[in-house]
Amino acid sequence: MNFQLAPEQASNFAAKHDAIFYTITALTIFFTLGVCIAVVLFAVLYRRGRKIDRSNPQHHNLKLELGWSIPPLILGVGIFFWSALVFVEEHKPPPDCTEIFVIGKQWMWHIQHANGVRENNTLHVPVGKPIKLIMISQDVIHAMYLPAMRVQYHVVPGRYTQIWFTPTKVGKYNLFCNMYCGTQHSKMGGFVYVMPDKDFEKWLANGGDDPKTNLTMAQQGKEIFDRMNCSNCHGTENSLRAPTLHGLFGRKRDFADGSSAIADNTYIRDSILNPYNKVVKGFEKIMPVNYGFTEDEIMKLTAYIRSLGVTQQATPAASNPTTVAKIDRIDGKGTTE
Repeated sequence: MNFQLAPEQASNFAAKHDAIFYTITALTIFFTLGVCIAVVLFAVLYRRGRKIDRSNPQHHNLKLELGWSIPPLILGVGIFFWSALVFVEEHKPPPDCTEIFVIGKQWMWHIQHANGVRENNTLHVPVGKPIKLIMISQDVIHAMYLPAMRVQYHVVPGRYTQIWFTPTKVGKYNLFCNMYCGTQHSKMGGFVYVMPDKDFEKWLANGGDDPKTNLTMAQQGKEIFDRMNCSNCHGTENSLRAPTLHGLFGRKRDFADGSSAIADNTYIRDSILNPYNKVVKGFEKIMPVNYGFTEDEIMKLTAYIRSLGVTQQATPAASNPTTVAKIDRIDGKGTTE
């Protein structure tokens, strides 16, 4: 019988999470047993009818009170800082992460690699390289959960979230939605395939398991950009109608209302869907709205805009897709899947 107390450890976070979990579990068992033993012992020794000297009861013992207060305090603070270090590490992906885009739908995971390879309910990644999943929901709240990697985060509509990890062990691992999202929630799962780097590069170059396009996400985004005639307003330089998108990603934008923001993934998405929330200083509200872009199309448009150049000095802030910001106007029209 193959009984496992926990899933395999297959990422850089797995051992760290398990160490914290088992330490807290051991401390909980230790103190629970201590309290239970003390309760039983005192109940037996001082039960009614037992001849015990009760003539001089003590109501205060400083040493005893310090003894049961200070050690748990030290342990609690120590566990907090230990956990906080892992938490901070999980939310600061390294700059060399491979970005993979994820859309949660009722009831499937749609996954797309930067070179255009698409997957449904499967995720192929190379071993030993940091992976960042940039995620958004098309409908309700989901949660991307990779037990063997010990990572999980909510996937919500209207906002990009992210998780990152470095796979450390080649193999096939479970992928789940860990947030109840409707009648077929239990079926919203799949597998993560961790592959040797050379095998992964070969798989990626051959178009994955079901090759349907030889275009990268940026190239597909350019097709949408051209089809909607976005370049009529957004050219290689600022025009009277709209600012240029070249070198936009990572750049600070100043708005007509006096505010400013760094152009990141969320910034671009929000301005495509809500172009009048933040209008770039010096421009007017002339972009049409309500074009009905899908999340998949928005990700491709974002990839294309990023391919037009990145402002290097602001790259660290811009790389965080959870930063709430908005961009200038992007003209276009989309269709639904």
